[in-house]
Amino acid sequence: MTDAIFVVGIGADGWDGLSPRAQAAVLDAEVLMGSTRQLALVPDSPALRVSWPSPMLPALPGLFDEHRDRRVCVLGSGDPMFHGIGVTLGRVLGPERLRVIAHPSSVSLACARLGWALHETPTVSLVGRPVATLAASLIDGERLLVLSTDEHTPAAVADLLRDRGFGDTEIVVLEQLGGPGENVARGRVATWERAPGDPLNVIALDLRATPAAQRLTRTPGLPDSAFRGDGQMTKHEVRALSLSTLAPAPGELLWDVGGGSGTIGIEWMRTDPRCRAVAFEREERRVAQIVDNAERLGVPALRVCGSAPAAFTGETSVPDAIFVGGGVTQDGMLDACWERLRPGGRMVVNAVTAESEALVLHWHARVGGQLRKFQIYRGEPLGGFTAWRPQLPVAQWAVVKPHSTERETL
Repeated sequence: MTDAIFVVGIGADGWDGLSPRAQAAVLDAEVLMGSTRQLALVPDSPALRVSWPSPMLPALPGLFDEHRDRRVCVLGSGDPMFHGIGVTLGRVLGPERLRVIAHPSSVSLACARLGWALHETPTVSLVGRPVATLAASLIDGERLLVLSTDEHTPAAVADLLRDRGFGDTEIVVLEQLGGPGENVARGRVATWERAPGDPLNVIALDLRATPAAQRLTRTPGLPDSAFRGDGQMTKHEVRALSLSTLAPAPGELLWDVGGGSGTIGIEWMRTDPRCRAVAFEREERRVAQIVDNAERLGVPALRVCGSAPAAFTGETSVPDAIFVGGGVTQDGMLDACWERLRPGGRMVVNAVTAESEALVLHWHARVGGQLRKFQIYRGEPLGGFTAWRPQLPVAQWAVVKPHSTERETL
């Protein structure tokens, strides 16, 4: 294709580390794009050199249209398809326009240095993301690689791990992997005080929790004590049942209506890093507690909007699933949720009052679905004995929206 774009991965070893095919693609280019650091790694050529603009993403379509009739080569770090520019260009321009020549990724090089199995080692990217994103992956005994934003990331990671009770973790910072300036620094999180080093680094963590650390996995049903706030939440037994009914899949979007403490949206996002959620909450103090819980539990990308259903009008996203845990009886709430849910999407409504349960029964008669009622008992002290304390019963309606666009008749 005349408008094919070569995307060449380059490592800290620079020009000498490129294959002959990769070098030929760079030298043949009429336009060479990349970061200032990457462009400096290749020898001079007649090509026009274009550094990435800031912000980069909105400028990309126009930038490539400008040079559409010229031979373009893009430089990326390591493997461009691993958290790299190749992924972004595939989304913006279409994968059929790309010719990718990969270099070993920093993760591949890190595992080679550490003797870790690449296919068994999860990776978390903190490039352009809050360090709190790492919190969802903290599991005792896990080995983890972290892609750093810059030279300050290792200290920020160590601070987060100490705060979460993972001070016994071994931390290894691998800088300039594969290049002449390669350096490896090792230590323990509890005593990590190393000054900032090279901005091009990968962090390896052999996670070890202290006895005081709370055990939090990605399996739905976190203990209620994991969440801060005023106690307005879907309790963990019902939460686990509700999330299993919502059935999150990677990349899907949830609307959590009546967010409270944010428990459903947070746990939805924790099931997989690609899951997304929007919480709707009308009370400002609860909005703040949702944001706080999302950050502490490793999903700071959770978005919080205002009161439903009014806030729906500002949303262009189409949810794959909707959970209604509050405001069930508010005028037009379920109608608005049903209207915005995509065909084939799932809606789960939990009702705890007689009025909300009556509305759920009405909707079940109208569009079908499944009805369940949960009664949870917890063992609690009673004098010198243990008694079963009942929690509020919860009626649940779960339904899949049909693909037919015909309106139901009452």
